[in-house]
Amino acid sequence: MSSSWIRSLSSQKRKFGYGLLHNPLKSSSNSVPQFCIQRHRDLTRIRSFFTISSFSRIGIPSLGRVHGRPISVFHLCILQAARELCTLHDVEPSDTDSCNDASTHLEGSNIDSDGNVATKEARVKYEKPIDFTKVKKNLLPTVILVGRPNVGKSALFNRLIHRREALVYNTPDDHVTRDFRDGIAKLGDVRFRVLDSAGLETAASSGSILDRTAGMTASILARSQFAVFLIDVRAGLHPLDLEVGRWLRKNAPGINIVVVMNKSESLFDGSGSLAAAAAEAYKLGWGDPIAISAETGLGMQDLYVSLKPMLEDYMLDVLNNEQNTDEGNFSDESSCEVEDSKLPLQLAIVGKPNVGKSTLLNTLLQEERVLVGPEAGWLQRTKMEKGPSSLSIVQSRKSLMRAHVVALVLDAEEISKARRSLKHDEVVIARQAIEEGRGLVVIVNKMDLLKEQEICDKVMEAVPQEIQTVIPQVTGIPVVFISALEGRGQAAVMHQVIDTYEKWCTRLSTARLNRWLRKVMSRHSWKDQSAQPKVKYFTQVKARPPTFVAFVSGKKELPDTEVRFLKRSLKEDFDLGGIPIRIMQRNVPRKAANANNKSSSLMPDRIFSDKRTVSA
Repeated sequence: MSSSWIRSLSSQKRKFGYGLLHNPLKSSSNSVPQFCIQRHRDLTRIRSFFTISSFSRIGIPSLGRVHGRPISVFHLCILQAARELCTLHDVEPSDTDSCNDASTHLEGSNIDSDGNVATKEARVKYEKPIDFTKVKKNLLPTVILVGRPNVGKSALFNRLIHRREALVYNTPDDHVTRDFRDGIAKLGDVRFRVLDSAGLETAASSGSILDRTAGMTASILARSQFAVFLIDVRAGLHPLDLEVGRWLRKNAPGINIVVVMNKSESLFDGSGSLAAAAAEAYKLGWGDPIAISAETGLGMQDLYVSLKPMLEDYMLDVLNNEQNTDEGNFSDESSCEVEDSKLPLQLAIVGKPNVGKSTLLNTLLQEERVLVGPEAGWLQRTKMEKGPSSLSIVQSRKSLMRAHVVALVLDAEEISKARRSLKHDEVVIARQAIEEGRGLVVIVNKMDLLKEQEICDKVMEAVPQEIQTVIPQVTGIPVVFISALEGRGQAAVMHQVIDTYEKWCTRLSTARLNRWLRKVMSRHSWKDQSAQPKVKYFTQVKARPPTFVAFVSGKKELPDTEVRFLKRSLKEDFDLGGIPIRIMQRNVPRKAANANNKSSSLMPDRIFSDKRTVSA
């Protein structure tokens, strides 16, 4: 049966001009015979004659590819039966080999001496839908929230990033947001970078805060691809909205803009007020407005439907760019979630108003990230004041909790005049950072204002001493003297921050710690050897900050003086100065008590049976 089938197969091949003598897989020639290429179209006509089902009946296994190339069913039979066939390198792939997300096009392919396909250039063409959760963060589209003050930009920003990051407070006559914030928005299965900007007032005087805010927003718009223009639907189309619209047409002519009517939860009553507000919003000239409520989440589905097609088209253009490759655009896991769970170094710059925090941040980032001006704090707060200022204090505490390293900024000019380094508020911040287990770096700014060298020397000598006196529980806190305005000390700040972070993440092996413990215990002078508890074992249980457990024999614990001695020895011997160290104690029962407990629990009293008694 099989021999007759092979003979009929050979006759079919001779009929269509295919011979069994040429095999490019073993031939030294890199070219395919011309007659094979000319007869390639004839081959497709007889594919229906040889089907996979017929091969399965005669015991021919099904193959899919040879040397990475898809081959037809007809070639499968010839390779299985004769093994000496003419193979074609340009057979079209079957429909089952297509991919839903991307289709690969090979350009400039040829066959080497071993029969492998050598591809000069491989290009991946992406198609919809796009999985935004696997796109790298730096490739995501950028959407900026713009509008006049107090229209709900910060509330929508918090809604999109799913946490209360931006300050939200009802201040119709004032501005709460001064600097822009950025985050990764999660709107359904769509991910994009969202920016929260300050309220725009185009009629602001030159050089004022509002004028500088508008300039910063314009620079951000130049780096954005989309904009969400928010208006307050309860107030109707305000004249400032029309001015902001004209400003956007002038400063952002090539950006896709979506008009959003915020605070519309009270207009869904069927009275037609929402339709009237939408008709009024058409005057802005950017198409159909979307009614939402950033506070309650109403209308977010409509915003998703409006943004997704535009974002997908943008991502297709980016991913199909010649400079991008499949390996560089996507990752195996969700990029946004992985980057959020494994955050890099988090630095919090804290201090009193007008000590140079914003100038220092701009100097470190080498860009105008936040507004800098002579105004001493945008939100003047008092003890009895509530509102945005109290919210800013709460937000500062949250930032302190999320930070890895805290940079406390001091004013060198105030130190020289007051003859003291830290005031009460600064001492509270420093102690709170230490209690929360964060690394602390003290930065003395505005050293350029100290004209006399003698005053500079006194300040540089007095500040470390006073800090050690005020915060005695942590020794070796680094102090850096800089001038953020002139850019002096920038490298020293980053060096100390990174060094503190590395110490904060230090892990020591148990064997090394126990060798260190024997040396420390031998050189320490105990007051009463018999009364002192003995540390039998010492190990590190976590880092960030370094936390150790001392296993102490007996029921007594180490006194505070001995714990401080161990902390000081750890910092000196392992160079862990400037970060908080935590030591916990666990009592280990003595061997005799432990042995008695084991014998009583594992060996119950023996009970004799009458059946096993032996008579004398």
